[in-house]
Amino acid sequence: MQVLQVQLEVGPDPAEVGRARKWARSRLAGCGIGLDEPVAETLILLISELVTNAVVHTGCPAVLRMLLGPAEGGTVRVEVADRSCCPPKPRHALGDDTNGRGLELVDGLADRWGWRAEGVGKSIWCEVDRDAPGGPPAPERSGHSGLKEGSGRTDGAYGNGAYDPPRAVTNTA
Repeated sequence: MQVLQVQLEVGPDPAEVGRARKWARSRLAGCGIGLDEPVAETLILLISELVTNAVVHTGCPAVLRMLLGPAEGGTVRVEVADRSCCPPKPRHALGDDTNGRGLELVDGLADRWGWRAEGVGKSIWCEVDRDAPGGPPAPERSGHSGLKEGSGRTDGAYGNGAYDPPRAVTNTA
């Protein structure tokens, strides 16, 4: 399987989130994913949430990575690595709360997501499966019943090796 990996260093400034979205759009378009395709819109939202979490909750620089698999039946993986060793803490926003929905959105939109220790920090990753052209549409998501922890999946669609962490929390939508 041929996989293209691209990455962007993101500074510890909330304004960097917009730059990360713009960069990701250009990389997706360059890889043949139309910006009007639902998968592109989903990926941009996931990137926005993960980069925002890294910048806001750590105050440190981060690295955004995208791994793009084949167009037919492939998977796009998004990773955001930061220098904080604190695991992600899902929160449940109430009513008019303006924060606390990021990981719930990731859980609802990604096909898989999780985190792993990386160097002195961590990497939070998510994956979205691309539909094969002309194939059956992906099943619609009918909401979500909360974050699912400890499903046992630590590596996602790209297999073992670089994505086989010693400890991780993984969620499968």
